[in-house]
Amino acid sequence: MSTDAEFADARHIPPIPPQPPRRPDPAVTPGPEGDPQTAVLRRIPAEPPVPAPGAPAAAHPVPPRPTVPPPAAGAQPPPRPDRAPGPPAPAAPAAPTPPPPAGRPAAFRDTAAFHLANSQKLWSDPRERGAGSGTGTPPAPRNPAAGPPPAPGSGPTGPAAARPPQPPWPATAAPHRGVVPGAGAPAMLRHPSGRRPGPRLLGAVTCLVLGIGLIGGAAAGSWLSDEADAAPATAAATFAKGRDVWHNTPADRLFPRTVNGLGVGPGGADRTWTRIAVAPDSGCGGAYDPKLAAALTRAGCTRLLRATYADATRTSVITVGAQITKTDQPGMRALNTRFSTKSLGTRTDLLPLPYAAKGTPAEDFGRAQRASWTVRILTDIPVVVYAVSGFADGRAVAEPQPAEEAVRPGATTAPAESGLGHDAKGLADRVGTDFRKAAGSPTQTTEASS
Repeated sequence: MSTDAEFADARHIPPIPPQPPRRPDPAVTPGPEGDPQTAVLRRIPAEPPVPAPGAPAAAHPVPPRPTVPPPAAGAQPPPRPDRAPGPPAPAAPAAPTPPPPAGRPAAFRDTAAFHLANSQKLWSDPRERGAGSGTGTPPAPRNPAAGPPPAPGSGPTGPAAARPPQPPWPATAAPHRGVVPGAGAPAMLRHPSGRRPGPRLLGAVTCLVLGIGLIGGAAAGSWLSDEADAAPATAAATFAKGRDVWHNTPADRLFPRTVNGLGVGPGGADRTWTRIAVAPDSGCGGAYDPKLAAALTRAGCTRLLRATYADATRTSVITVGAQITKTDQPGMRALNTRFSTKSLGTRTDLLPLPYAAKGTPAEDFGRAQRASWTVRILTDIPVVVYAVSGFADGRAVAEPQPAEEAVRPGATTAPAESGLGHDAKGLADRVGTDFRKAAGSPTQTTEASS
C-alpha cells in the first residue's frame, strides 16, 4: 500500500519523459496555426474595396496557403514509451516547443502539493472517503505491474480528442474522528447522532450534580440557621443564659476598659470613664452594708463581679458591681417590687461598699467617701447591678445622695454639682446593658426606681 512518504520523497517521483522528437522544418517555424493543440481563430479578410464606376473589376485576393499541412483525420499521437528514453540524439536538434497557454501551467500536476492532495485518498479511512466523495465505492487500487503512471501534462502533444480524460479535482476530505463540524458545515460532515456518552462524561455530570446538591444543602442549612438565630429567644431562655454570662463572656465586654457617656454629665455634658481596677470574682460577703446584704439574701448569690473606674480628670472614682443571683424570674420580679415599694434603694443605711484597689486613685475610697449610689434589680436576667461613687482625694461626705435624686435638674448638693450622681447612674446603666446584650435579651426592660 502506498504511503505519503512515497509521494513526498523526490526519489520515488517517476521521471518525466521528454518531448518526442518531431520532424524539423528548417525553413518554416511552426506558428500557432500549425499547433494541433492550439485553437486559433483565423483572421477574417477585410471587405474588398468597391470599384469605382467604369473601373475594371479586380481579381479577389487569395489567402496564403498554410506552410504546415494540418494533421489527417483520425491520426493517432505517437505511442508513449514504457520507460524513460535516453537523451535525444545530438544530430537532430528539436524544434523549440511553443509556450503553454496562459492560465494553465504545463507542470501544474507535477508539484508535491498535487501528489500530497491526491495521496489523501490512499491513507484516509474508507468510510471517510465515502462520506467525503459522496459515494461508498473506494477508489480502484493501483496496478503495481503497470509501473508508475507518467505525470499528467508531460506527454506528447496531440489533438484534444486523443487526450486521456483528466482526473477531477480531489474531493474535500472528511473531518477526523472527534472533530465536531460547525453550524455552517454540510450535513455529510457531521458525526452520526445516537452515540452513547462515554464514562468520563457521565462521571463529570454526576460530580457536577452532586456538587450542586451539596452547595444547595449548605446554603439551605445556613439560611435556616440564620433564621433560627434571628428568631427572638424566649424569656425563659434569656433568663437561663443570663445566669452563665459571668463565665462565658470576657471581662472587657462586661466591664469595658473605656466607657464614653454622651450627654450623661451635668447639664448634658459628655463623660468618659477609664477602668483602673478589676476585682477577682468572689462571693457577696463584704460587698454591702449589713442591711442591704440582708435585703438581697432572698435572691441568693452565685457570683459577684466588680470593677473601679475614674473619670477623665481623675477627681472621681466609681465602683460598679454585678451580683449573679440564684432565684428564678418571678423571684427577681418580687425583689424589684419590694425595693421600689419600700424605697430600699434610697435609704442611706443600705449602701454598697466600694472596691479600693491598692496603687490606684481609688485606694482611699472607703465607707466615709461614698457620695452617691444606685441599685438596679434586673427582672429579665438574674443580675443585680449597683454603683457607688466618691471623691478621689479621699474627702468624706456627710450626707450621701441617691443617684436618681442627684441627677435631677436644680439639685444643689455636693454629689449633684460635682457630677458624682451622674457618674454612678451612667456606669450602672452601661454595665446593665452589657449584661443584657451578653444574655441576648431582646428588649430593654425598665425597672422601677429604687
